Amino acid sequence: MALIVQKYGGTSVGSPDRILNVAKRIIASKEAGNQVVVVVSAMGGATDGLIDLAKKVNKRPNEREMDMLLSTGEQVSASLLAMAIEALGHKAISFNGFQVGILTDSSHTKAKILNINGDRIKKSLKKGNVVIVTGFQGRDEDDNITTLGRGGSDTSAVAIAAALLADECEIYTDVDGVYTADPRIVKNARKLSKIACDEMLELASLGAKVMQSRSIEFAKKFGVTIHVRSSFNNKIGTIITEEGDEMEAPVVRGVTSTISEAKVTIIGVPDKPGIAAEIFREISEANINIDMIIQNVGEQGTTDLSFTVEAADLDRLKDVMKPVEKNVSAKKITYDSDIGKVSIVGVGMKSHSGIAYKMFKVLAEKKINIKMISTSEIRVSVVVEQEKAAEAVNALHEAFELDKEIIYEAKL
Repeated sequence: MALIVQKYGGTSVGSPDRILNVAKRIIASKEAGNQVVVVVSAMGGATDGLIDLAKKVNKRPNEREMDMLLSTGEQVSASLLAMAIEALGHKAISFNGFQVGILTDSSHTKAKILNINGDRIKKSLKKGNVVIVTGFQGRDEDDNITTLGRGGSDTSAVAIAAALLADECEIYTDVDGVYTADPRIVKNARKLSKIACDEMLELASLGAKVMQSRSIEFAKKFGVTIHVRSSFNNKIGTIITEEGDEMEAPVVRGVTSTISEAKVTIIGVPDKPGIAAEIFREISEANINIDMIIQNVGEQGTTDLSFTVEAADLDRLKDVMKPVEKNVSAKKITYDSDIGKVSIVGVGMKSHSGIAYKMFKVLAEKKINIKMISTSEIRVSVVVEQEKAAEAVNALHEAFELDKEIIYEAKL
């Protein structure tokens, strides 16, 4: 008997008919001899509706109260799914994150999972139940309800799979796997049969919406195998697993983009030790994540510092930067939300040279200007004008021949 954790996204449980279809899929897995734990997101659009509702009564709602509100979305879908399974003649029970002991830190709206007590889930499985758990939420040490941020249900599912030592974690979405690029942007994007955790982690953190990056971190840390599949068909999806020898063949595995970031430039700050620390201390204390950072060469005792943040955090960041601008004696601060970040990712970059050059050459030929550059061992990212992001993705996908299937040679 295998223990399977399945996660269903908002689109998969977006209507009563879809909930019934999900219930049938779960029952089929159980009748195949598996124990099944299910993690669900809120019904499609429910979370956005709750956010809009909150902003109608308070333009800057308290984050603790937002967690109280947003956690209700998953409770609706979890209870409805349990009802649907029971209507089809099988036993099911739903729990919220609090009830199954998902312990988090106290960073409201962006909480991190610290521990999961799986005892209640295990007891319910032994009774023959399908166990349904609300995704995206938990509780802190003071018993406050917390939420994990957008895409947090993926993290909940992988963390529960790790805690229960599950045989597999199936992530069901509205697409049938991980592609070399977003199929909505690149028409000939190709579905991958397998991808390394490191590659998927980079793609997820750089804008690929099929998986949430923190869930991949959990999978890598605890050795959880993830199978990304569509809830609308029975096709084999994409396996996310540890890097294997056959994964050395492709230099670039995928290309991705995001238009959800903003660029901040602090102009004319003193070029001396401690300035960067003072700037980013204030930002850190406001719980705002920084992505790319670039500091220009100092001239006449001053320098410029640029970095990117999530566009959703920009208003809060501006409030933080008002006193910072004065404290560090900056000339001015500019904000640009009209940017796109484009990235190429592949474990093959570790052993191949000239990848960055080829990327820059392709963009130059398309007359796409690069505003910022950031690299890692398996990734190159650039910031371009937002309206050029899709063109850049298509050009890079073609240049690195990502539409072609890699045929692996047998190794003796």
